[in-house]
Amino acid sequence: MYKNLEDAILDLDKTGQLLRISDEVDPNLEMAEIHRNVFEKRGPAILFEKVKGSPFKAVSNVFGTYERTDFLFRKTFPKIKKVIELKSDPSKFLNNPFAYLSAPFTALKALPLKTWSQPESMYGETTIESLPQIKSWPMDGGAFITLPQVCTLPPGSKKMMESNIGMYRVQLSGNDYILNKEIGMHYQLHRGIGVHHQAYNLTDEPFKVSIFIGGPPSHTFAAIMPMPEGLSELTFAGMLGGRRFRYYFDKDGHVISGDADFVITGTIEKNRKLPEGPFGDHLGYYSLTHDFPVIKVNKVYHRKDALWHFTVVGRPPQEDSSFGYLIHHLVKDLTAGEFPGVKAIHAVDAAGVHPLLLAIGKERYMPFREKIPEEIITIGNRILGSGQTSLAKYLFIAADEDDPTLDIYNVKNFFNHILERVDWERDLHFQTKTTIDTLDYSGSSWNGGSKVLVAVRGEIKRTLSDNYPVLIEDNSPIIKTKVIQKGILGVHIKPFTNYDNSKYEVEELINSFDISLLAGFPLIVVCDDVDFIAETTNNFVWVTFTRSNPSHDIYGIDSFTEFKHWGCKGSLMIDARKKPHHAPELVPDKTVSENVKKRWDFL
Repeated sequence: MYKNLEDAILDLDKTGQLLRISDEVDPNLEMAEIHRNVFEKRGPAILFEKVKGSPFKAVSNVFGTYERTDFLFRKTFPKIKKVIELKSDPSKFLNNPFAYLSAPFTALKALPLKTWSQPESMYGETTIESLPQIKSWPMDGGAFITLPQVCTLPPGSKKMMESNIGMYRVQLSGNDYILNKEIGMHYQLHRGIGVHHQAYNLTDEPFKVSIFIGGPPSHTFAAIMPMPEGLSELTFAGMLGGRRFRYYFDKDGHVISGDADFVITGTIEKNRKLPEGPFGDHLGYYSLTHDFPVIKVNKVYHRKDALWHFTVVGRPPQEDSSFGYLIHHLVKDLTAGEFPGVKAIHAVDAAGVHPLLLAIGKERYMPFREKIPEEIITIGNRILGSGQTSLAKYLFIAADEDDPTLDIYNVKNFFNHILERVDWERDLHFQTKTTIDTLDYSGSSWNGGSKVLVAVRGEIKRTLSDNYPVLIEDNSPIIKTKVIQKGILGVHIKPFTNYDNSKYEVEELINSFDISLLAGFPLIVVCDDVDFIAETTNNFVWVTFTRSNPSHDIYGIDSFTEFKHWGCKGSLMIDARKKPHHAPELVPDKTVSENVKKRWDFL
């Protein structure tokens, strides 16, 4: 398909899918602001031909729409789907062998190809400070690589099939890093590089790392593909790219991608950390400053006419939403094998992915019993105990038998289905003092918080209401109410101060309700801005599930504790107000935004 990133960009240009910006652009906030403007309009990929302070061109928004993502992989995607279909059900080959004749040839592309020598195209060396120093948000701690392919091997190995390739963000400048000599690397829970790091800590061998930037689009995408542990992402890069991943080792023993635009080599200092961040991240908030590993830089290689590939993350949807879209279409046939009994699973992008997971499961084992949640509870726990899905904070799972037509990607309708049937006395299952996403600051500590599984099965119990005609009394704690959608009532009360006060505030709120009018509202969301949360479904899921910690922020009308089980007989309440310990929201620099719109009035 594409031998390198330049091939892909030329293809986009030829088909009218590229915007060239020839004026000099500042990588400090300005490039990111241009990117956001173009992305919001579903615009083309962007080629920045003059980056202030750098001799290199840069490109972004390559995956900016689902249609463009499909276009980039139009020749290889159908073939790799055939391989995945056979993995999920090998009998398909016997039933229709001619439909799958290409699968073995596609699989051959999975084997990395050692070139033994340095390609002529990878000829130059540069410095960290010469790279485009792209800063996306005002409070970012410095410049970051936002689409890195971080490659490591286990101790003593030079077998690329044992490599791990991950998209772990890299801080190029700022904080206490010595410019050109040190860079920071941020990786989170359940990442393959952590296995390698632990193994190196038990040896005297240096922990070598190579960071690839650019190359064929398939290489960038492979770095975020959730591959089974022990299977290299390079296999996927080759199949999706339609071309074997080419590599060699430099004189210092570092892996070099023969097709990347840039390669940074270095050594991870095993027992040394430095403050990394803040960084405007994909939940729509800053991830704050924390200690993370340091990379001692060895060399910085680049291709002739290299293109610096970057993206801008922030409150979803953003360009990286296309990664989730492509992953879903690739692996949906494998879901049943990974999670037996699961019909469908959806990490909701608009809620920041990990804070909210929706699923549909099958109740198969005891069909003669009363229709209550049984197997779907087991399935839900399997989801919460597996790899990346273990980072989910809220998991709502419905029984397939209740509505075989239920569409898990219609979030509004899915909540209608749940709320019509849920029994808050029975269907809530909490996990407390556990791990959550590193980027989620709603919990009680960094990486620490709680989860709740809501497993719903059975007949419709109630009719959801879309009208709440209550006048607010002068002495009421309620400032304003608004229906978010059928069955969900938004309530604006005074700002959150601390959890001791919140118990009294919620109790006062419950006492102010006319309970008889809440029968059609099984869910109440307490918030700071009820107009905003009710404006769109995306706003509802983003505010509700990124700003609440289940164990601390879920309350209920007529609640009870029976032994260790908590539930409520009336409406469930989620306190989604901003908390003092939450990270700041991402807000663009106003002056930069205004200047960009004046300077490029076509954006």
